[in-house]
Amino acid sequence: MVRKTILPNGIRVVTEKMPGFHSVSTGIWVNVGSRDEESHERGVTHFVEHMLFKGTATRSALDIAKALDAVGGFANAFTSKENLCIHAKVMETHLNLVVDVLTDIFLNSLFADEEIERERQVVVQEINMIEDSPEDLVHILFQQDFWKDHPLGVPIYGTEESVRALSRSKILDFLGRRFAPEVVLVAAAGNVDHDAFVDLVAPHLETLNHNRRPPKRSAPQVVSHRTVVPKDLEQVHICLGFPACSQSDPRRFACHVLNVVLGNSMSSRLFQEVRENRGLAYAIYSFVNSHEDTGLMGVYAAVAPEDVDETLAVITAEMDSVRRDAITDAELAAAKDYLKGSMYLNAESTDSRMNRLAKNEFVFGRHVPLEEVEEAIDRVTADEVQAWFDEQYRPENTALTLLGPVSKNGAADVALA
Repeated sequence: MVRKTILPNGIRVVTEKMPGFHSVSTGIWVNVGSRDEESHERGVTHFVEHMLFKGTATRSALDIAKALDAVGGFANAFTSKENLCIHAKVMETHLNLVVDVLTDIFLNSLFADEEIERERQVVVQEINMIEDSPEDLVHILFQQDFWKDHPLGVPIYGTEESVRALSRSKILDFLGRRFAPEVVLVAAAGNVDHDAFVDLVAPHLETLNHNRRPPKRSAPQVVSHRTVVPKDLEQVHICLGFPACSQSDPRRFACHVLNVVLGNSMSSRLFQEVRENRGLAYAIYSFVNSHEDTGLMGVYAAVAPEDVDETLAVITAEMDSVRRDAITDAELAAAKDYLKGSMYLNAESTDSRMNRLAKNEFVFGRHVPLEEVEEAIDRVTADEVQAWFDEQYRPENTALTLLGPVSKNGAADVALA
């Protein structure tokens, strides 16, 4: 059973009771991410996420770690382009403790200058680590050009320059402007009683009374590009993409069905043709990144420099095939079963259920039952998939980034002509 309570200050509390479970996953969510940052504070949301575990007025960083370790619990945090979340999972008998710890670090973190300086070096090393991971880097480079001059195109962690420019006053100013009660949500899933949980969190979170209304987000314009980034690597990393569904787009289920057929499974067209039949790549997949008001569908592959042209030709040929001819009934049925199976398997995790509660509340303002999603997937037709793809995939809105040992005058100029 899913229940929701709105505290007097506007903070939402959403829970899902999962019979038969002994654990509870709890998260404090903020509907703020890197896309909500100003140009002078790039990376600040991600930096805040790091700093929330660095000590409060009553707990040191070590105290925070020990408190959860002592009960066999697990805590972590993440930042996306649209959300920040601090979360933990414990046995239901220790729910009081986890609520006390999470609300303490959320409301009372010190952001001490010495901790900021120390963590700044950690984040800079994280940025450098991405530079050494070409698969991650090519996605970041692609999005920087695809959503050029828009916050969605900026890396979540910012840049080394922007991180070095962050100060305690900038961090506190950002929190005061953005972390208003109306964008805060607490979610819990597992062996949890809703009323008792509200009684636990309310005394802590009702003290948050920032009354600034966060600015409305603006959707980005897509920039079609052909970008080659020379880098001394063994392989060329390919990222190709085009506009896709937002999180609430009514046609999103057709988009996700196509993603499974195209490259998001081992039996997909691209995996079979590029890897199994031709042996061009070890890593080849398609993906969908959906946001509040826009989305991106793309293909990634890593190949030898001499195989770039052939790989791009295969990718574009498969896409042209989908535009020209509807996917088969067998492909449609298999993709639907894949999506439904993945959804229900993930739903057996309290962490997954907790995440789902928060995201549905932010996007739709309500709980979306799994059965409702299943019905929507079942309604997708092959003609709908083809019509959606024909509308979205066009040369004028398709972009390509190549990273690795490849000439700027090479395949990228002609690959998508």
